[in-house]
Amino acid sequence: MAADMPLVVWFEELGQHDVPRVGGKNASLGEMVSHLGSVGVRVPFGFATTAAAYWRFIDGNGLEETITSALADMDGGKATLAETGDIIRHAFLRGEWSKEAAGAITSNYRELCRRAGRIDADVAVRSSATAEDLPNASFAGQQETYLNVRGERALLDACRRCYASLFTDRAISYRQTQGFDHLKVALSIGIQNMVRSDLGGAGVMFSIDTETGFDRVVLINAAWGLGENVVQGAVDPDEYEVFKPFLAVPSLSPIIEMKRGGKAQKLIYAEDGDQPTRNVPTSKAERAAFVLDEPEILQLARWACVIEDHYGRPMDMEWARDGRSGELFIVQARPETVQSRREAGALKTYRIKRKGRKLAAGLSVGDAVVAGRVCVLERARDIARFVDGAVLVTGTTDPDWVPVMKRAAAIVTDHGGRTSHAAIVSRELGLPAIVGTGDATQVLHDGQTVTVSCAEGDEGFVYEGVADYDVEDIDLHGIARTRTRVMLNLANPAAAFRWWRLPADGVGLARMEFVINNDIKIHPMALVRYDTLEDQDARRRIAELTAGYADKTAYFVERLARALARIAAAHHPAPVIVRMSDFKTNEYANLIGGAEFEPQEANPMLGFRGASRYYSPRYREGFALECRAIRLLRQQLGFKNVIVMIPFCRSPREADRVLDVMEANGLKRGQDELQVYVMCEIPSNVILAKAFARRFDGFSIGSNDLTQLTLGVDRDSEALAELFDEQDEAVEWMIRRVIDEAHAAGAKVGLCGQAPSDHPAFAEFLVTCGIDSVSVSPDSFITVKRHVAAAEQAAATVAGAVRA
Repeated sequence: MAADMPLVVWFEELGQHDVPRVGGKNASLGEMVSHLGSVGVRVPFGFATTAAAYWRFIDGNGLEETITSALADMDGGKATLAETGDIIRHAFLRGEWSKEAAGAITSNYRELCRRAGRIDADVAVRSSATAEDLPNASFAGQQETYLNVRGERALLDACRRCYASLFTDRAISYRQTQGFDHLKVALSIGIQNMVRSDLGGAGVMFSIDTETGFDRVVLINAAWGLGENVVQGAVDPDEYEVFKPFLAVPSLSPIIEMKRGGKAQKLIYAEDGDQPTRNVPTSKAERAAFVLDEPEILQLARWACVIEDHYGRPMDMEWARDGRSGELFIVQARPETVQSRREAGALKTYRIKRKGRKLAAGLSVGDAVVAGRVCVLERARDIARFVDGAVLVTGTTDPDWVPVMKRAAAIVTDHGGRTSHAAIVSRELGLPAIVGTGDATQVLHDGQTVTVSCAEGDEGFVYEGVADYDVEDIDLHGIARTRTRVMLNLANPAAAFRWWRLPADGVGLARMEFVINNDIKIHPMALVRYDTLEDQDARRRIAELTAGYADKTAYFVERLARALARIAAAHHPAPVIVRMSDFKTNEYANLIGGAEFEPQEANPMLGFRGASRYYSPRYREGFALECRAIRLLRQQLGFKNVIVMIPFCRSPREADRVLDVMEANGLKRGQDELQVYVMCEIPSNVILAKAFARRFDGFSIGSNDLTQLTLGVDRDSEALAELFDEQDEAVEWMIRRVIDEAHAAGAKVGLCGQAPSDHPAFAEFLVTCGIDSVSVSPDSFITVKRHVAAAEQAAATVAGAVRA
């Protein structure tokens, strides 16, 4: 090592080309300080020790022989991994600093204190290996970080411990797995001015969706206090998602998810004792509040885009907010290493067909389904009893768990978010994981056979027994383009990003009632009339769900808008048709507080549903909340690709009344690019198609209801099942007629239903009728696309023969 190589370099003198000198982490900090500070990205100032300082420490203390000998004994079976790591680390901790190295570190620390304006300034001491944070390898959590380090002696001690952490058991194991030579990896140490996030908050941020690879969102996790709890998965953080394409528009606030986490504890400075930090419980107010407000979320998301653009790849970042100044900072940035390398043209889908009782639920990591026997472990030191191929169940994981995680079929934890250690490592290993269940270690037991399902959206489930499920590999290359648009039917916002790679032409049916039932759970009128609600149990449950909302109706509006925004974002700028709520009265009554507002009906299928509710005094105020949500979705979040659809509209007169109510609530057809469609599911919609076409921009044929009401057959009747046929000539006459009438009036027509995927002949019939679009479930998309392409090809062949 050249004697004139510097031992310490300030961040502003570094760039991403300096990985061999200061490792990936410190090179990245230098790159951001040097190039991104001018565009507003704040990075705490600091300096880094170089690889030269590390090798000088190795040589000065004769450590190479110790390392080589210990590793040889391990490779030869004479020592365990734990014994080997312990020998090497203790040798480092006994090592002495050369006068030159100690002087370089302490003199630059004094300069840092001068810049900070404090004596013995508190600093973060971070490890940065010269082989880490590369695009094809993630050394997440392999080496140590020390926070709130004060004074020269404490700093030198923390730096020594950083060197030792290059040989933790997990780091040794990881380098061997990745094929890195232990004696060709050096350690740089970043000494960085502390952001007082112990008084504020901190977290992790990705410029890509971590589960699906959807590259048009920023994912942010946040918790109170220092950020280590988020990284380690020790808390259930808040989660925010932001749609990147709209961030350049100052008038928009494209936050498509704000999910409040439990945040049960926070890491703060310790005032006394040997440890510089300690965990304390959060207050009730802190648990009920979001860590970040909307301007802060948007600022971080914009920084994520700037950083991603600068590096030219998806990025994994850590951020912190100073509780004294209120300023936000980026404290780390590294390449994202999982989704960015995923094969773009391949899609593996899992579909649960039959499942056992639900035992636990949390945030899903990955999209696979796995069955296996449970192994509950409380501590990493218990891993000797782990059975290969079992489902690992534990409270939380840290890097010490990696050796056993590699042997697991799936991972389930009580705590943690999507950016926790368990989630990051599971993604890298390709394992399905469910994090933040809250109680998995209590409800699951050793030897129990379970199925871990991450195939049902953002929420993952542990089911009793072995579920029946299908696995399909879909090749997205070579799918034919069609004149007829093939769109998706979607109901679950949590699963929307799973299908972004499909070459769909938008969403033909997004079911609002599914979102209300699963995400909101409360009858809208129970929120409007909360103060006079008689059901005390309902009042209690509503109070719990709406905690943090001064206006309880805002809970409904904001959650509905953001949930629908996930669907709209996944397919923007293609059209997304959102059907206003289409519950039947018995289904509305099952919502929290709903029983007080719904009549008892003998036949809810043909009763008080759809359009008739929207202008009725019984529900008009509830419909106003739905309209407010659509207005927020389109105007504030920015999703003008959303089209509104009215279900079960019995007459043109009823259509006029609904359109009037919508306009009174700020949704006027034709204004601000708003299109309004109507469901075609009643014979009157066909008979009076011209009149409906004057009032609406398009029709969506609900083939199930239209068949039921055309043939007079209950679609749920087993006795009449053979009579229920969407290809019956009477039904086909209805479909052909509405398409002709709508097109003559300039309106579009689509069909949402299963029939085109089940019956190629029906798809061909729709194509020959000139239908504009068909909308199907995602798992049927490829099949229907092929049916439609074949039908269009056949029609073209016939037309060519006729012309000839």
